[in-house]
Amino acid sequence: MKQEELQKELEGMAQKDYKKFSASLLPGVKNLLGIRLPQLRKMAKEMADEDWKYYLSWENARYFEEVMLQGMILGYAKAPVTEILEYTERFIPKIDNWSVNDSFCTTFRSADKYPGEVWDFLMKYQDSHQEFEVRMVAVMLMSHYLKPDYIQKVFEVLTSLDVTEYYASMAVAWAFATAWAKFPDETRAWLAAHPIEKKTYRRMLQKCIESRRIKDEDKQWMRMERSLDKSGI
Repeated sequence: MKQEELQKELEGMAQKDYKKFSASLLPGVKNLLGIRLPQLRKMAKEMADEDWKYYLSWENARYFEEVMLQGMILGYAKAPVTEILEYTERFIPKIDNWSVNDSFCTTFRSADKYPGEVWDFLMKYQDSHQEFEVRMVAVMLMSHYLKPDYIQKVFEVLTSLDVTEYYASMAVAWAFATAWAKFPDETRAWLAAHPIEKKTYRRMLQKCIESRRIKDEDKQWMRMERSLDKSGI
């Protein structure tokens, strides 16, 4: 399939109502067609079983969904991890919104198959000041490394990330909130000893309060903690 053929196929899958809904969640993204994620995932799995490197070589995407597909294809592709990471490094600069970032990260199976190699790769971005590179690291760690063998290392990295930009801060807050659901004692102890940036901390508290996986007694403490500061999220 040529890129022009894929674009025509995507145009035929577009849903006007879903485009309007998606656009409301993605301010600044102007090239949306409006295609639901399950449809894109199905396509990505099929394309990953074909010549996935060919699809990843495409540049100058016309539509948001083309970049989304590339990220998913990387997640589903079966190849030596060195090859996957080589193409991942080329893909990361294309990420310019939370939706592409998060779908790419949560689909990235190589992190589960080759955790050590992917961890080392991610650490190349640990000191980044680019908003979506930071979000990429945080969401990757949240999605694949909240495990006993990695949890303390994850805390260290999350605490070190540059959360100046909104979507970076939200990702770190989300990651800590997810960690709290899985490792409540360890997460609370870490944050008590290693305070994180104020807005990010408040965003984390809010996400925890909204979570169904956090204990009610923890949520009560969080509401009290949040009430101590009225500066806003």
